[in-house]
Amino acid sequence: MNNNEFNFYPSHSIEKIIEKNRNEFNINDLIALVNDLEIKIIYFHYFGIDSKVRTLHIPIKSKSQLQHTLQDGERVDGSSLFKGLVQSGKSDLYVVPIYSTAFLNPFDESKKTLHFICRFFDKDGNMPNFAPDNVLLFLSQKLKDLTGLELYAHPELEYYLINESSHSCYRNLAQSGYQASSPYIENEDLLDEMALAITNSLGNLKYAHYEVGIIEQIESEYPELNHRRAEQMEIELGLSPIEKTAYETNLGMWIVRSIANKHKAHATFYPKLEVGHAGSGLHFHLALMKDGRNVMTEKEGSLSEDAKLLIGGLLKYGKSLTAFGNSVIGSYLRLVPNQEAPTKVCWSEQNRNAMIRVPLAWANLSALAHRINPHDNESSDTNDKVSYQTVEIRTPDGSANVSLLLAGITKAVCWAFKNKKEALALCEKYHLDGTLFDQYDAIADSCEESASALLNEIDLYLSEGDFQRPMLERVANSLKNEKDKYKNQFIETLPQDERNFYLRKIIHKDLIEKNI
Repeated sequence: MNNNEFNFYPSHSIEKIIEKNRNEFNINDLIALVNDLEIKIIYFHYFGIDSKVRTLHIPIKSKSQLQHTLQDGERVDGSSLFKGLVQSGKSDLYVVPIYSTAFLNPFDESKKTLHFICRFFDKDGNMPNFAPDNVLLFLSQKLKDLTGLELYAHPELEYYLINESSHSCYRNLAQSGYQASSPYIENEDLLDEMALAITNSLGNLKYAHYEVGIIEQIESEYPELNHRRAEQMEIELGLSPIEKTAYETNLGMWIVRSIANKHKAHATFYPKLEVGHAGSGLHFHLALMKDGRNVMTEKEGSLSEDAKLLIGGLLKYGKSLTAFGNSVIGSYLRLVPNQEAPTKVCWSEQNRNAMIRVPLAWANLSALAHRINPHDNESSDTNDKVSYQTVEIRTPDGSANVSLLLAGITKAVCWAFKNKKEALALCEKYHLDGTLFDQYDAIADSCEESASALLNEIDLYLSEGDFQRPMLERVANSLKNEKDKYKNQFIETLPQDERNFYLRKIIHKDLIEKNI
């Protein structure tokens, strides 16, 4: 490495600095990186039971201390990170860095910090399965051992950015912001900053754009929100192995919030900000891969049997998956008709009201640009078709416990490959053809109903010891504590003005107090 070559290294270029694929990083590479870049502090990031990013700050004092830290990790209090799942008398855990996750500080170019994602180990050197990210790792490996396939995923991070309005003369109608451009929106520079920081940290971003929602002026009893302007944005990451998707999703949300905070703004992933305005989802696109190749389609472009099995598994677990993906009252204010949000347990090629959607994927198409740029001889059809097909699960939102949700999804796919006949039958039965929408089961309409769905189907998760009962019961109890089963019914009886006031009070209180 040449220390004079760069003043600041974008984080995704660590591979260029070390001159290795990040999956091949070793401890000597990282020690050399620390020395050459004069790194002062190591950051260990990990996720507790609530899925939020936790951080341990470790100043570098000596080479031997650095080597010990990178090789053996550090101790943390497991009883605080996993309340109710770890006994206080046996609470110590190790957090150990995953070398391939190394990235530099995404917010401040002058701060000499090196960041890692960590995994948990217990006193015997085992990875405990009360840690959701470990459960996900075990299940992803189980799926590969069972089928030879790997499950990949990528999220759509939808959120509202709330800040003072610049009082531009360009005003927007509600729900008119989809892929809007300046001057019709006001925070384009912040969106670019967020997108570039995620790219530099993760090296895995597809695109960023404005979403539908624009609220010119929020009315709220909370000063943090009152008279502020809200613009809805989306940042979509690229496909990764599903265990990697979990920490990329959590880190992406953390980066968005951190940059917003730096600019005295507030970024919220809360699923419903205002009645009558677009909600924010956390959709995941899923794909099965074999030897690095997408196997979701047949040669003619139709869905493969593997893809149909994936869909069948999601349908089997669909209602109970909301227990991991939709954990607050506002979740079920988003999952309503006529808001491009899913309301039924079914799947469709295009209909956004279905729980599962199969998006366009260039099936039997290639080099489309050649059709409008015929002079470009480099653009031509190829016989070696690459599939980009994914299946999108549209129910989750920003209140999700990401690792538990993705573990539940992986468990559903494992079930499908062990029960192929039933999974394929579900796929056929619950295919939305556009005329029979009302016949399908409704998605849970409250936290309490979601808890009931999880407890009713708990054996699906407990089979083969993949999930722990205390963990699932903890999730269910948290949902029950929302006490929203009859609250939503009561709200429907109110006159419109009272309903809006009542809902706003619930949503804004949740948004501020739960930090979603």
